[in-house]
Amino acid sequence: MQVTCDQGPCTLNTSTRPIVTYVSKPSPGHRLMDGLPRRQAPPPDTPRPEDQKWEAEPPALGQQRRRRRNALGGTRPRLRSQGMSQRGDPKSATRRWGAQNQEALQFGPCRLKAPEQEEVVPLASRRSRAQENPQSVRRRFGPRERRRLWAMQQERRQLVEEACLRYRGGDEVAPGPRPLAPHHVSRIYVEERHRLLYCEVPKAGCSNWKRVLMVLSGSARSPDQIGHRAAHYGNALRRLDSFDGAGVARRLRTYTKALFVREPLERLVSAFRDKLEQPNAYYQPLFGRAIIARYRPNATLQALRSGSGVTFPEFVRYLLDPRRPLGLDIHWEPVGRLCSPCLVRYDFIGRFESLGAEAEALLRLVGAPANLTFPTFKDRRQERTGPRLSRRYLAQLSAGDRRRLQNFYLADYTMFNYAPPFRRGSEIRGGPGLV
Repeated sequence: MQVTCDQGPCTLNTSTRPIVTYVSKPSPGHRLMDGLPRRQAPPPDTPRPEDQKWEAEPPALGQQRRRRRNALGGTRPRLRSQGMSQRGDPKSATRRWGAQNQEALQFGPCRLKAPEQEEVVPLASRRSRAQENPQSVRRRFGPRERRRLWAMQQERRQLVEEACLRYRGGDEVAPGPRPLAPHHVSRIYVEERHRLLYCEVPKAGCSNWKRVLMVLSGSARSPDQIGHRAAHYGNALRRLDSFDGAGVARRLRTYTKALFVREPLERLVSAFRDKLEQPNAYYQPLFGRAIIARYRPNATLQALRSGSGVTFPEFVRYLLDPRRPLGLDIHWEPVGRLCSPCLVRYDFIGRFESLGAEAEALLRLVGAPANLTFPTFKDRRQERTGPRLSRRYLAQLSAGDRRRLQNFYLADYTMFNYAPPFRRGSEIRGGPGLV
């Protein structure tokens, strides 16, 4: 077997033993080595002693080899006496680098070479960079990232399916599919250009997602130019329940269905702070007045009129009351009822905790424009609700109320693989179920 590198790509002749032959005009892959002393492999019939070492390489070539070694995951391939790496056959190189990079296969000192037009980094480094900078996902969203994303989504969908098999309102799920009603898809927004269905989960990045959908649909040029009221009340986006039965079924079958979730109690605290703790012209007169009148003894006339000043324990008592004066609002309704994941099989389940990176990955999957990135700004100028701030609010509750509140959202904890913060209460009691 013989490899000849002329002006074109290297050719492989299997009639003789593998000896590297360099001609007068090197191929493009060898231009970096022009003018540098090359190492010669020992004769194929003469066994090389164990202590025999090849001559030292110039510093420039050594740096190139270290970069290639890092691109292969930090492992250094071993050379056999024939001058070929153990995994240096053309088929294995094609599997690792793709058909378009077959000409990058070289033997002897060159070994396997990654594509020069892009930087190849280990997978662990890609994950950390994607979490630090969401734009790195847009730059490095190649086949390896697609495979990792597909495996992660498979695992998340399987968890949802297992939870749906175990619980549906506390009962076993009957075999066979269940029919869809209009309210099951009433929170799903439709973007026709890129064939995307997005289920709105309040307090899980839904405002910025509506801005992105408006840009994708062509009704806006940039997410940064869309205000809060325009995103929620002037978006001109259609919901899935506005189509007829055939249109709903076709879109559920052929469009990409996406859902983003958040830690349930953290989402609840965020909703309370935004709608009832801060001044709100809609939620305080409607929900605040009813909560104060029902759960605050000796309430003042001013509080009863305005509905402001609702405390978090009062809000939780309203939420856990089976005879609550008002129904559930979408801002604190469990995701299992809001988006019906037991009836709609979502293709992409993202998490608010890594919203930037996973939103960028979804945009690349649906073929969004390269200059469109997921916005990171916040509408309300207040401290973001995180785990530490959520614990401060939950500490205002009694131990019994904390366990019951956890049970209220236990279906969401189970489906989306969040660790329940309280040990007791492993049964779904008093919760609204999954559908």
